[in-house]
Amino acid sequence: MSLLDRLFHRQPDPRTTMQPLYQAIVHRGRAVHWYVEGAVPDTLDGRFDMIAAILSLVLLRLEQADLRHESVWLTELFVDDMEAQLRQIGIGDVIVGKHIGRMMSALGGRLSAYRDGLTPGGDFNAALRRNLYRGEPVANEAVADVEARLRSFAAGLEGLDPARLLAGELPA
Repeated sequence: MSLLDRLFHRQPDPRTTMQPLYQAIVHRGRAVHWYVEGAVPDTLDGRFDMIAAILSLVLLRLEQADLRHESVWLTELFVDDMEAQLRQIGIGDVIVGKHIGRMMSALGGRLSAYRDGLTPGGDFNAALRRNLYRGEPVANEAVADVEARLRSFAAGLEGLDPARLLAGELPA
């Protein structure tokens, strides 16, 4: 905490506590197997979709643990990162907001689709085809690979102590 922060009683940004978790999510979303065995398109959109899928499952776990503030902070880190990525590829100030709005809408849609897909009787495979592959044709084996890995990840999240999750630990 800096001298000015102490003098003016400023609190540190609570989002900084979520950085290890966010970095772990991005690292997991960039794993090569998603793009090779899982045939997720190795494009800007494909990487966004994969990170959004991992993030969605983590947000669902935070929701289950009733960690609303942490969920908001994690989502804000995602928005900040996506905005920085857009600026880095040359998207200007005027259009960045529109892109971010679409990304947040996409994240919300994925949260709902994956929540429904993972419920008993839900069709997680269809949710993945629609959101991760954007309806493009893909081999059944590739989707099955991604589905199995994400289901295993979601199950691992359920068994993970929330404090460990918040510290940035993700299940294998």
